[in-house]
Amino acid sequence: MSETPQTTDAATSDAGLLDQTAVAVHAAGAALRERFGEVVRYESREELMRALAANDDTALEILRPALTRLRPRARWVEDELDGGALPSGEWWVVDPAEGNVNHLHALPEWAVTATLVRDNQPVLTVVHLPLTGETYTARTGGGAHLDGRRLNVSATADLGLSIVATSQARPDEDQKVVLRVGSSITAMLFDALVVRTSVPATLHLTNVAAGRTDAFWQFAGARADLLPGALLVTEAGGRISDAEGRPWTPQSESFLATAPGVHAQAVATLSR
Repeated sequence: MSETPQTTDAATSDAGLLDQTAVAVHAAGAALRERFGEVVRYESREELMRALAANDDTALEILRPALTRLRPRARWVEDELDGGALPSGEWWVVDPAEGNVNHLHALPEWAVTATLVRDNQPVLTVVHLPLTGETYTARTGGGAHLDGRRLNVSATADLGLSIVATSQARPDEDQKVVLRVGSSITAMLFDALVVRTSVPATLHLTNVAAGRTDAFWQFAGARADLLPGALLVTEAGGRISDAEGRPWTPQSESFLATAPGVHAQAVATLSR
């Protein structure tokens, strides 16, 4: 079936928008890289929150005006920890310092992300790792890429030969979620080859999209944690669902992204 002119025009417009979004994300990443190096010491939750906010503000001072110029009518999700469905229309879902706590501890696993959501569907995303210079991008129907190179999920079909990963959605989860996380890790330790556990979620999802790892799951979580990686994995040919294999939405209580060949096995393990 040939594309209608409207469809072609929209795809072309989003492709250009993706490139311009990457420019803004790179600029924010450069500002955060300037702040990276020494471990930031804190002695209270209040001091920690101030340090986290300082990084967020540094990146947002660049991202908010730049992305608003690109899409003046798009609204802005104010809290990257929010979850659930969004009202209709366009929204920028941004994590100005994904893995912020790692940045404060002079650990390298952090990124800057920006995702445009249209009527509750992510349509384009940029994930930039300032320390390595890597930039992951995806656009609906346009594939997932790492610095311009097309990404594909792994061809693994045996969970027993798979590297899998999970992440802690936030520090203060309720007891039910904490116990579920613990039991899921135990189950995967029996069924998978290797289990990795660290934050942030987005970097695990870039690994799934790139075929380096085979599955990622998480219980609870925010839009900004999961939407960028969900689009990357989908456009790289992966499977997205909740932990029980049902369609995933930002309202779901769990999230699972896998190579297609291990999806059913991962669901079976997480559903025990």
